Amino acid sequence: MNIKVLFEGIIKRNPIFVLMLGLCPTLAVTTGVRNAVGMAAAATFVLVCSNVIVSIVKKGIPDKIRIPCFIVIIASFVTIVELVMKGWFPDLNKNLGLFIPLIVVNCIILGRAESFASKNSIVDSLFDGIGIGIGFLCALCLIAGIREIIGLGQVWGITITRFYSGMDGSFLRPAALFVQAPGAFIVIGILFAFFNILRKGKQGA
Repeated sequence: MNIKVLFEGIIKRNPIFVLMLGLCPTLAVTTGVRNAVGMAAAATFVLVCSNVIVSIVKKGIPDKIRIPCFIVIIASFVTIVELVMKGWFPDLNKNLGLFIPLIVVNCIILGRAESFASKNSIVDSLFDGIGIGIGFLCALCLIAGIREIIGLGQVWGITITRFYSGMDGSFLRPAALFVQAPGAFIVIGILFAFFNILRKGKQGA
């Protein structure tokens, strides 16, 4: 059961490509794989911890104040993440900017607290958080990898494609559009279409 919950979070309930949640930070932080990994790690930590705590205290929270209580729990872990990033990873914290504190209102985290952790056991909630976090990480890294390779010819700051320009050896020019906002929409749109085709193919098989 726990393994099933884990894999559902990665594939069947992938927050980006299936549930279509958290698209705002996805568009903003996927200019590079490094930023994508940092954002996914921060969100996963908050997601796992908040899922576990919500599952523990769910019976003691009145229904009328359920959502505010969930937000307080999530905000507590976001504060921890923000302080750790400021102290140990200042460059990453600068790159991610406001999207770290905005994890508090991230639809993925609040949605899992409301729809899963508040209705399931602690262990299942833990695995759900890990699965959704891994799914978020995979989605961000895929989008960021495509954008960084096409836009800059590198991954994680390491050049993997050499771009040439000029009359004496023009081969391929970097498409800077892909590390800008329109590039994010293009890549995500193509990936949405690709995964939708795969899902329809499996359903028709």
